[in-house]
Amino acid sequence: MTAAKMEDVISSIESLSVLELSELVKKLEDKFGVSAAAPMMVAGAGAGAAAAVVEEKTSVTVFLKSTGDNKIGVIKEIRAITSLGLKEAKDLVDTAPKPIKDNVPVKEAEAMKKSLEAAGAQVELK
Repeated sequence: MTAAKMEDVISSIESLSVLELSELVKKLEDKFGVSAAAPMMVAGAGAGAAAAVVEEKTSVTVFLKSTGDNKIGVIKEIRAITSLGLKEAKDLVDTAPKPIKDNVPVKEAEAMKKSLEAAGAQVELK
């Protein structure tokens, strides 16, 4: 197909209404035994696979949901994890729910969660 013919076809398609374009697609599907929806399904599957890759995070935020009954133990553990001073760690615990540390590697975050939960806190990794 020459460039001039292709431009004529494109120009003709551009002038169609949405209803006319829909009818054209149906006729082309019937004529050639194809489905215009098939490529979209493939794209949808690719998007789902991409979403699965996004879910595999390399870093997370350690989020303190609550301190539980052992507030002093949780403050000590937060000080050890974050190197905050006593007042800052106490303020963080008193204002829970609150993020403790951002962009923490997953394995390190899981270790933090385990130690904070051992101290009595409720922790979530986001």
